[in-house]
Amino acid sequence: MEIATIGALVGLALVDSTSFGTLGVPVWMLVQPRLRVSAVLTYLGVIALFYWLLGVALLAGAGALVGSDWLGDLIDSGPVLWAQLVVGVALFALSFLFTKKRGEARRARRGDRQTRMQRWTARAVGPDATLGTVTGVALAAGLVEAASMLPYLAAIGLLTATGWGVATGAGVLVGYVVVMTLPALFLLGLRLVAARQAEPVLAKLNGWMQRNKDEMLGWVLGIVGFLLAADAASRLFGDDAAAAGGAAIATAGAAAAQFLG
Repeated sequence: MEIATIGALVGLALVDSTSFGTLGVPVWMLVQPRLRVSAVLTYLGVIALFYWLLGVALLAGAGALVGSDWLGDLIDSGPVLWAQLVVGVALFALSFLFTKKRGEARRARRGDRQTRMQRWTARAVGPDATLGTVTGVALAAGLVEAASMLPYLAAIGLLTATGWGVATGAGVLVGYVVVMTLPALFLLGLRLVAARQAEPVLAKLNGWMQRNKDEMLGWVLGIVGFLLAADAASRLFGDDAAAAGGAAIATAGAAAAQFLG
C-alpha cells in the first residue's frame, strides 16, 4: 500500500472524527453529571459500524461502475471534468457561507427551541435512556450526516482509484472508522482517569463545538471543494497549470461567496 494514500486516508478520518456525530454527541454525553460508559461505547460502536457498512456498500458499487470501460472513459471526458471543476469551486464558495456569525444569527432566530438532533441527543443521556435508545440516536446521527460526510466520500473515491478491491478496501475502512473514533475514545479515557481535571476541559470543548459547528462544516466543504477542483484542473490542464491555478480557484470561490452572501 502506498504511504501517501494511507496518509491521506488517515487525514480524512481525522477530519471525519471532528463531526457533530462522531465527536459532538460523544462530548455532550461526556459532560453529563452521570457518565454512562456503556452508552458512550455503544454509541461509538454503532456509528462506526454504520459508517463501515455504508462505506463497503459504496466501495462495492463504485468498483463495479469503475470496472466498466465506458464509464471510465466518461469520467475522464472533458465535460465531466469541467463539471467536477465547477462543483469543486461551488463547494469552496459555499464554505464561506458557513461562518460563526451566520450560525449565531440562525440560533438567535430559533431562540430556545431545540433542534431535532439536540432532542435525540437529550434522549440518549436522559435518566430513562436505554442502550436501544442510544443505538437509535447513533443511527439517526449517521443518517443525518450521510448527506454531508464529504471526507468519507472522498476516502471512498480514493480507495476506488487505488484498485485494491472490495476485500482490501473493507479492511482499510475498518482502520478508517477506528481512527475516526479515536478522539472521542481518548476523551472518554481522560474523563475516566482524571474526571476532576477533564470536566472543565470537556465543558469548554462542548461549548466551543456548539458555537463553531457551522464554521467546522464550512472548513470541510472548503477542503473537499478545493481538492475536487484541483484534481479536475490537473487532469484538464496538467499539474503545473493546476498548481498555478490554485490561487485562482480560491479567489473565484471567495468572489462567488461574496456574491451569494
